[in-house]
Amino acid sequence: MPLFALLQAGCLLAFAVLLLAAGWQDLRTMRIANRLSVGVAAVFVAWSLAGLAGGTLVLGDMALAIACAIGVFVIGALAFAAGALGGGDVKLLAAASLFAGSTFLLEFLTVVALVGGAMGLALLAGAPIGPEAPAAGGTTVRTRLRSGLPYGPAIAAGGLWVAARLLGA
Repeated sequence: MPLFALLQAGCLLAFAVLLLAAGWQDLRTMRIANRLSVGVAAVFVAWSLAGLAGGTLVLGDMALAIACAIGVFVIGALAFAAGALGGGDVKLLAAASLFAGSTFLLEFLTVVALVGGAMGLALLAGAPIGPEAPAAGGTTVRTRLRSGLPYGPAIAAGGLWVAARLLGA
């Protein structure tokens, strides 16, 4: 395996570890540390530079990935303003979408939505998801909905999907 391909594979592994850490932290605390999102973006820079140097990535694809991430961030910021997403979720979603680029963005967002939807249904059914989740007994659906849903695990699942697709590409 060429050196730059090996470096890219290592970056994908680091991306996966950062996603798992963010998902776990969000599940436990309903917060995602900025350093995890910044770490994902930094790993993307290293992954991209290795791809450019190894000839597996062209500058246009890198620019398009950045443009997609900016679009995801803008839409996420609007969702944050509406109270639909947390700030850490928006930052992690945008950082992870760097790896998805235009090629895998739709798949990434689909996996995030499906896993997030499944978690939402589980919360409605009474599953104690997140640190602020009320106990299933004696709570109303409205109470469970207002308790909040940690979306980091869903974003992590989407990012892991992208990492697997990039490894297979």
